[in-house]
Amino acid sequence: MSWCDIGVNFIDSRLEVEPVIARSLEAEVNQIIITGTSVNVSKAAIDLAQSSPKHLFSTVGVHPHHASEFNAQTQNTLRKLAVSSQVVAIGECGLDYNRNFSTPAEQIYAFEQQLELACELKLPVFLHERDAFDEQLNLLKKYQNQLMGGVAHCFTGTIEQMQAYLDLGLFIGITGWVCDPKRGEALRAAVKALPIERLLLETDAPYLRPKGLANNRKVDKGNNEPAYLPYIAEHVANIMQLDLLTVRNASMNNSQMLFALPSNEAKNA
Repeated sequence: MSWCDIGVNFIDSRLEVEPVIARSLEAEVNQIIITGTSVNVSKAAIDLAQSSPKHLFSTVGVHPHHASEFNAQTQNTLRKLAVSSQVVAIGECGLDYNRNFSTPAEQIYAFEQQLELACELKLPVFLHERDAFDEQLNLLKKYQNQLMGGVAHCFTGTIEQMQAYLDLGLFIGITGWVCDPKRGEALRAAVKALPIERLLLETDAPYLRPKGLANNRKVDKGNNEPAYLPYIAEHVANIMQLDLLTVRNASMNNSQMLFALPSNEAKNA
């Protein structure tokens, strides 16, 4: 059994697709979900996923930073894009009151529209949240009986926040943030209490390069990439006091269950 990285920003120009995928396969990260953050990025994510359909999948959605661009046409476009067999979730969607690149009202509208779309299409949601937990939770509760599950992407919150997501039936996406003993202290405490059947792993590449990872700038130019997912998993295993194989199997099974990914992964693209 191999690894699944549930969140990679492959449309970011910092990632050179072919060598990054090659290194991912060498590290046995054989399934990767490309994150859609706008209509154009979602289109590009689908195109890339279709070029390697056994290994690459995508989400379609509008990140809260781009919520000001969301309108009725956006909803229709996302609906059409989601027809692709490579699309496994709606998002990255949610609320981000940290920078407010879009107003709270615009963010709430775009988020709720995407929640409705996920319910309509029976797809899980790929969630983003920053400094807006209570309001995001209230919106999720509004749709919880219709949603087909989802993941709190790049979770960095507290045990209490994690439990609130778990109570809604959501999975928790853990990134290299957990490798930072200082900034990731609250997350590390939460991971200790995380049921392994709700664990998903992600790099959020090219962002969030794990703390303590050996310098390899000649190869990766200082970026994070899917090949480093096992490094994150080692930290998670240590925190959860489990062996690495248990974490590997559980995170892979959870990814395939939530996103309806194929289980018969080929070794080559």
